[in-house]
Amino acid sequence: MQNAGRSQIAEGFFKKYAPEGFEPSSAGTKPISEINPVVIQVMNEIGIDISKQKPKDLSEDMMRNSDKIINMGCMDKNFCPTLFIPKVIDWGIEDPKDKPIEQVREIRDEIERRIKELAADISVAEEENN
Repeated sequence: MQNAGRSQIAEGFFKKYAPEGFEPSSAGTKPISEINPVVIQVMNEIGIDISKQKPKDLSEDMMRNSDKIINMGCMDKNFCPTLFIPKVIDWGIEDPKDKPIEQVREIRDEIERRIKELAADISVAEEENN
């Protein structure tokens, strides 16, 4: 929704782990003006700088031009992307908003685990197609 935490973490990890030629694009349905500073801090702790990323609106072009669309989880069940986007992978990850730094680190680590799995799946699919 806000594009200020989870998807920014995922974008940072995807840039690190994804096969060459794949680009992440994070977006939300109600983006706010800046990324959660605690999220920036926990990513800096592991050497990934997401401070230059900006929250973005989810657009039809993004959805149309994406190979995969992953929803991190919904804060507002009445306005959730999974309600209007077909073929979405929903990870249901807890939002780091207003959480203590220890919990934000756990959320970061869970997103990293899932991104590594996604990148490995993409790599396998690429090898099978070549």
